[in-house]
Amino acid sequence: MIIKLGKRIIDSEKKLERPYIIAEAGVNHEGNMDKAKLMIEQAADAGADAIKFQAYKAHLLASKYAPAYWDTSKEPTQNQFELFKKNDFFWKKEYEELANYASKKRIDFISTPFDFESADFLEPLVVAYKVASADIVNLPFLEHIAKKGKPVILSTGASTISEIWNAIETIEKNGNKNIILLHCILNYPTNYTDANLGMIVDMTRVFSEYIIGYSDHTLPDRMNTVLGTAWLLGAQVIEKHFTFDKSLKGNDHYHSMDKEDLKNFLDYLNDITAIIGKTKKHYIESETSSRLYARRSLVAKRFIPKGKIIDSEDIAIKRPGTGIPPYFYHIVIGAIATKDIQEDEIIKFGDFEVL
Repeated sequence: MIIKLGKRIIDSEKKLERPYIIAEAGVNHEGNMDKAKLMIEQAADAGADAIKFQAYKAHLLASKYAPAYWDTSKEPTQNQFELFKKNDFFWKKEYEELANYASKKRIDFISTPFDFESADFLEPLVVAYKVASADIVNLPFLEHIAKKGKPVILSTGASTISEIWNAIETIEKNGNKNIILLHCILNYPTNYTDANLGMIVDMTRVFSEYIIGYSDHTLPDRMNTVLGTAWLLGAQVIEKHFTFDKSLKGNDHYHSMDKEDLKNFLDYLNDITAIIGKTKKHYIESETSSRLYARRSLVAKRFIPKGKIIDSEDIAIKRPGTGIPPYFYHIVIGAIATKDIQEDEIIKFGDFEVL
């Protein structure tokens, strides 16, 4: 599958190309436009492909009785409605302003809608829709988004294979085949031992015709290892929470990367990409002299007079590889020498004649 995602083309057959990187600003702006723009600027400067926000209103998203499912030692709010209410200040006007600012900074703009209204007003602003893991079974919502015709990036945290297939079928039945599936663990934060990056391998097998990615919620101190491993296992799109200050309390700051983390990860990717190099086996240019001088040739083990029928006692196999290759050994044995060949002399074509 090939999907145009903003400025990039993602090809499911080219798994070791640089991944499409989404800096997930979410609601780390805390309702402050200057902070939101700062994150756009920092993500663009660091080299992310996209900046992503979340568009919701608390009363449309959660009941007042919805309990917390995150680590309350990091984010002490005990109720989903209360947490979402703290961060639902931005709406249509603000996201239009942020999308325009992202365009000026030449970074793709993406947002996760959490209701029909936000999906509608985001349509002209985003290069793709991101669907949160929790909405993978919200089939009426998936139908609505699918009909927009834009790529759908679908997180699969806490889901089963059958639930993922149901979501895919729902999107495709509504005329949209541009689907990217992200492996995700729906824990905030995710313990390293719970990341289960091996699931990416299974997803690339089960959903072989789709592009597979990874959305990460682990703490950022081992980010290169986690995200780099996800990429090497097949993730072509990588999403990681992003903040301007990791030391801030609550919300998603504590498991987010910052500008320097992102720069370091991209440097790491560049190093790994350089190490991986070509993906089709062949010798490289710098090995040319090695092929010539480190390989072996047929060499006269002793003096071979002109006219002698060459036998195995006449031949040794030694470096360099500038003469007759060893795979001609059985052709040379039994041939007649056409000249005197000195001991340790490299045998060349023309020095013998096959009888």
